[in-house]
Amino acid sequence: MIERDGDTGFRTTNPAAAAAQEWRSLLADYSDVVLVANSDEVDIEELKKRFPDTTLFIFFNKVFKVLSEPFTRHSMLFSRSGTLGANLVKSGKVDKVVPYFDPRTFHGVVNIKAGTDEQLSPASDFGDVHVRHLDLTDVFTPFYPRSSVPTTGFALCFWLTTLNLGTRITLAGFSSKRSERYKVLDVHDWTFEQVLLRLMFRKGKINIVGRDASNPYADLSAHFPEYGPAEVTLTANEIINERLGNLSSIVDRLMDVTRFLRFLDRTWKSLKPKSRKQRRWESMEAKGDDKG
Repeated sequence: MIERDGDTGFRTTNPAAAAAQEWRSLLADYSDVVLVANSDEVDIEELKKRFPDTTLFIFFNKVFKVLSEPFTRHSMLFSRSGTLGANLVKSGKVDKVVPYFDPRTFHGVVNIKAGTDEQLSPASDFGDVHVRHLDLTDVFTPFYPRSSVPTTGFALCFWLTTLNLGTRITLAGFSSKRSERYKVLDVHDWTFEQVLLRLMFRKGKINIVGRDASNPYADLSAHFPEYGPAEVTLTANEIINERLGNLSSIVDRLMDVTRFLRFLDRTWKSLKPKSRKQRRWESMEAKGDDKG
């Protein structure tokens, strides 16, 4: 499976030919690679029963959202970077998440970045755990919406499909749905990602747990020949536009009703001490103003 080569230095892996071959070798012995999102929809016990022992399970950042005990199957943990380095490092949660993996089957942490402003952290910042680095920024610069950055799961999933592994790649819990416990960050283009993931799924490049590959709208023309694909598409867009219009009206009413609550929230935030990240940004902006 994945060997620990003992390298604890700062090593960046880019999707160039040599790096791609390295990852092909790392994953060569696995029949399946399952990417597990931090989602309410994930059922760990069901996933363990569904996939064989030759499966590598990939988790992301705060795994305590889906794991309640040490995970004994082959696994890796991907930690996304921000402007100040790996999120797990800057939040001080490395020691909190690593115990959720059995050291006999845990193949280390991969510090990953997919945005131009993100910075990788040195392996030493993660402590004794084995660390690799993966920079996918150049993979998404040509086509991902410029106002957003890819989610970690989407970035990894897409890149893995470009390696032609001969391994089944499956997504578990990647629905982009909001839940009662976990928020959906607006820095990502969830619609764009879901569209591409759905297309890849229907072309057989990936699998998605709990998702049917059929498209009921595409099947309409087959069942009702009098309605062509273009007519179905235009009508579907019309309905979506009406539903979004209705939703906007409800949001406007909610904004009005919650005005006082939002005032209290802004006031509370203004009284809270500034975070380390906020202080860092203000310091960088101040230096920029001095140079100007």
